[in-house]
Amino acid sequence: MIQAFGLTSVPRKDLPPAVDDVSFEAGAGRVTTLLGTPGAGKTTALRLMLELQRGRGVTHFRGRPLHRIAHPSREVGVLLGDVPGHPARTVRGHLRMLCAAAGVPVRRADEVIETVGLAGLRDERLGTLSRAMDRRLGLACALLGDPHTLVLDAPTDGLSARESRWLYGTLRAHAAQGGTVLLTTDDPKEAARTADRVVTLERGRLVADQDAAHFARTRLRPRIAVRTPHAARLAALVAKEARAARRSVEVVQDSGNRLSVYGTTCADVGETAFRHGILVHQLADEIGDMGPGAGVDPPAADGAAPDVPAGRADPAARLAEEAASRPGSAVLAVSAPARTPHPEPPAGDPPEPPATLTPSRTAPGPGAGAKLGSRAGTGADAPPGADPHPEAGARPAPVDDADPPGARTPSAGRPAAACAPTTPPGPSTATASAASAPDRPGGGAARGAARRGPAVPVSALPPLPPPVSVRPAPSPLRPLRYELRRATGVGTGFVTVAVVLVVSAATAALLAGIGHTPQARLLAAWPQQVPLPPAALGAGLLGALAFGDEFRHPALAADRGTVPRRLGLLVAKLVVSAATALLLAFLTVGCDAEVLYLLYGRELAEVPADWLSLGASWAGLVVGCAWAGVLAAGVFRSTTAGLAAVVAVPVAVVPLVHRVVEGADVRAAAGVPVRMREVFLLRWPFGGERYLAAAARMIAQPVGSALMLSLTALLCAYLLTTLRSRTR
Repeated sequence: MIQAFGLTSVPRKDLPPAVDDVSFEAGAGRVTTLLGTPGAGKTTALRLMLELQRGRGVTHFRGRPLHRIAHPSREVGVLLGDVPGHPARTVRGHLRMLCAAAGVPVRRADEVIETVGLAGLRDERLGTLSRAMDRRLGLACALLGDPHTLVLDAPTDGLSARESRWLYGTLRAHAAQGGTVLLTTDDPKEAARTADRVVTLERGRLVADQDAAHFARTRLRPRIAVRTPHAARLAALVAKEARAARRSVEVVQDSGNRLSVYGTTCADVGETAFRHGILVHQLADEIGDMGPGAGVDPPAADGAAPDVPAGRADPAARLAEEAASRPGSAVLAVSAPARTPHPEPPAGDPPEPPATLTPSRTAPGPGAGAKLGSRAGTGADAPPGADPHPEAGARPAPVDDADPPGARTPSAGRPAAACAPTTPPGPSTATASAASAPDRPGGGAARGAARRGPAVPVSALPPLPPPVSVRPAPSPLRPLRYELRRATGVGTGFVTVAVVLVVSAATAALLAGIGHTPQARLLAAWPQQVPLPPAALGAGLLGALAFGDEFRHPALAADRGTVPRRLGLLVAKLVVSAATALLLAFLTVGCDAEVLYLLYGRELAEVPADWLSLGASWAGLVVGCAWAGVLAAGVFRSTTAGLAAVVAVPVAVVPLVHRVVEGADVRAAAGVPVRMREVFLLRWPFGGERYLAAAARMIAQPVGSALMLSLTALLCAYLLTTLRSRTR
């Protein structure tokens, strides 16, 4: 079950909040739909519930907020937009990588592939998937952790009717197994057909919370759609014949040559057009949308007629008013004699035509005053103490019908005055006292206070809902396994290694042909005029891709658009990049030695005498470049910036260090092991002095010192940005 209380987004400048005090429930075993036009606040409400956006409010998933759940992906499956995976990764590889992040067995990937019907596309790359297949992959990612709750934002957007039916069938099956499904849509017919409960939003506010049957009765109304070049003439004739036959018929003339006729059939309209020789281009039965909250009245006290807020009037009156407000539209209403009111039709039947329809451009007709009293400006039929002239910014009370026992309504626990239509909207209301309102012309503050009712002290108002804090995404539960599958799931790394080996072998052969190059530089293929050898540049590029691809294709935090800055993930990336760099360094030296042996004989391929120190320096250089790429890409969120930081070490940092040390520290570093043994009275076992001296000489060199300095600076910058994000 999902319980949302007081969801309110942060307003921008002088604009009202996109979501204002929205509260609702989505029960287990049911499909709940958030309905609203584009811009009504559906996506913002979901982001507030998932703690992806700052604001106020509380959302409980089976009694716990999201940040209190140890493994959120195993409780809530989320689909917000497209799947941001690497386009070169396969469907199966992408899901196996996310299995490591969610901490579930790898066989779960094959299970969800079968569930969503992607068995035949498991080896297809993500960049080649169609819109429908991408939606199926997104649903597979949401189902990967076997969650109880599914939250989806416009899941059928852009899908065909067949794919939409399949998707809703899958969601219905998940709800039938006891799960909770919450999705958004802007199509009321789709909501009535597929949901168990419909929550309607309008301009960021909750206007209705109904079950699907009641929603279909009150908001959806059958009509006849007519398109003819003689729309005005046909509308007048249909209204005239209905008046003569004493039938309640309503004709709404839309812009252009379109008509919407309510209360009749296609046969009657067609016969009227045929008898009078009117050409008709379209004549069809449709289901008309009456607008948010249409046709449902709040309960009235003491048997009085309810005070209908703006946007919540009778369907016919609301339709007449909306059609009249559109430019180029008109409403012809035919009023039948007074009759006995029809009983309410059972669930699923279309509503009967109203006994009296009011023209939108004239005063209300007989019998319309009960429902249109507050809109017409008369307070005779309003409840005692109600304001017959509600303010323009008043918020309509949400409709909540057929609530289960114990369910909380959006205004549960709030004082009556705080939820009255005359109270200004927003969770930050300071007081509802009439004394704080400005004097009105002709009546003064006393008359305004009398209309508003008794004052409510500030202490009686409910407190503000707690703020919604945006927390970083959780780290992968198995970061090392995740990083290995991420690195090996795309061919970029393999192509980079192959290019490095080819370039390095060609460079070594060229240097050997030119001559005057030390053997150590020949094996590393490192000309003196080049800042770094090909192997070091390749290792730096692979390290930069480790974080650069994460920011470019944020599969770990698809809904947040960023990468979690967690220590476990950083350590995993450093370990994998170091192992890759060492493998690349070994392969590079081996390939270069083999090429030199084949071209020039054994003399240039011999192992140097000081191979230990040279090997340590070579491994340290390659691993240091890889780590510099990882840290720089993590700090600057770009692969290009990570590679640029690697190149900047020999170009900018090495000359600076060289000027500072002036080469004297290499000789001083040679006696470090002896001096340490004298100070700590320790004897290095197994010839440890030799290894320590090699490490000291490597660090004391300008390149080693510059690399250590750069790594330290990048690590401090990464930790600083991590702490800064957590502080926010």
